[in-house]
Parts: sequence; C-alpha cells; structure tokens
Amino acid sequence: MRSFIIHMPTSTARRANAERLCIDLPSGELFEAVNGRDPAQISKVKWHNGGLHAPRYPFPLRPAEIGVFQSHRRIWQKMVDEEIDLALITEDDLQIDPVLFPKALEMLKRHATPDHYIRLPVKQRETPAKVLEEQHGLQLILPRVIGLQCICQVVGRRAAARLLQATQEIDRPVDTFLQMHWITQQPVHALLGTGNREVAAEIGGSTIQQKTPKKGKLAREFKRAFYRAQIFSRPQKA
Repeated sequence: MRSFIIHMPTSTARRANAERLCIDLPSGELFEAVNGRDPAQISKVKWHNGGLHAPRYPFPLRPAEIGVFQSHRRIWQKMVDEEIDLALITEDDLQIDPVLFPKALEMLKRHATPDHYIRLPVKQRETPAKVLEEQHGLQLILPRVIGLQCICQVVGRRAAARLLQATQEIDRPVDTFLQMHWITQQPVHALLGTGNREVAAEIGGSTIQQKTPKKGKLAREFKRAFYRAQIFSRPQKA
C-alpha cells in the first residue's frame, strides 16, 4: 500500500505535520494539492452549482472545494494510470494514534481490495448497516449513511476508476458527493476507533472553511438540515 498526503506547498504551517505523516504512513509521500483559488489550475474543471444530481446541493461550490475535489481526482487518476491497487489518501492535518493505527492497518489488510473505499474518520458518528469485523476496539462497518470529511481513507484502484467516471463534472464538495452511493455505484465503508485526530486548529486552521455571516446562518442551517434529510432517506443497505 502507498500513502499520499495532500499538501499545499504554500501552507508552511502544515509542512511539519505533513512530513511527519510521510514517515508514519506506509510508503508515504506528499502529493501537491490543487489550488482552487488559482483560476489556471481549475480552468478545465466542469463544475456546476448544486444542480447536476438529485438531491440538489443548496450551496454554491467555493474555489477551495473545487481544488480539494480535483486533488482527490488526480490521485484517483494516478492510481489508475500506475495500477496502484490500494492507496491511503490523507489530508495534511491528520494525526494518527501510534498504538491504534497499526492495528487498523492490519484489519485493512484482511479486508481492503481494489474495489473498496474505506473511510478512517475522526468523528465516530456513523451507524452500521452491517459490521464486517470488530477487534481491539476497532469496528469495520458498512454505514447506513456515509459520513463527511475526507481526512483519511483507503481507496482501491477499481473504486478510483468508478469515481473518476462519476466525477467528470462536479456540483458539490467531494465528501458530500461520496455520500451519494446511488450515483457513484461505489459502496463506502468506515473503520471506526482508529484514534485519528484532526489537528487543523493547532497548525494554522482550516484551508477550506469560511465564516458565515450571522444574518445568513439560520437560512443556511435550514437548507443544510433539509439536504441532510434527503441524504438520510437513501441509506446504504447490507
């Protein structure tokens, strides 16, 4: 298994953590992130504001979100081109647990194939439609509703090919799109209990999130709740 740590070279505050991940993860290497704020880097991306798929995504795509999506697509393409069967793809604000993570990798070796997409989330919110294995406090599941964030995941080559085919045009952030298994035709599993942490606040803050003006917060939360209800109505099934 190879590991790719998505990192923007200009994010100097995150550099040390990214380089630490290169040491801690199997065959780790930095992968230069696409800068969505640079028009030249996303000039060929076909994107829409939420209306390409149902349910409609209620918020406009931000440049940073386009950049993140394209960073993942470039790794998926690299996997297909170079016939990389399995890759661990992480963001540069991940921190792993030195005790639990090796156990997680052992469990992944028993289950992960080129057809799999397995999230190793920092938030333990998903509930199982099916449990594949439980051991050492770890639980590998097929979640009913796929969680958000793409801070850490194991992706198989054939899964990458399916996702490339489904994302020739985009209309929402990558983690939100991955929830739509009925569009991607890609089941998404989750490995819970890995001890993974997100340390963005400790190394310079988020590179994507932006503050919502107070005036628009209530309307945004209403739209978000309505959208989530539609996603929750289409669970993955064992």
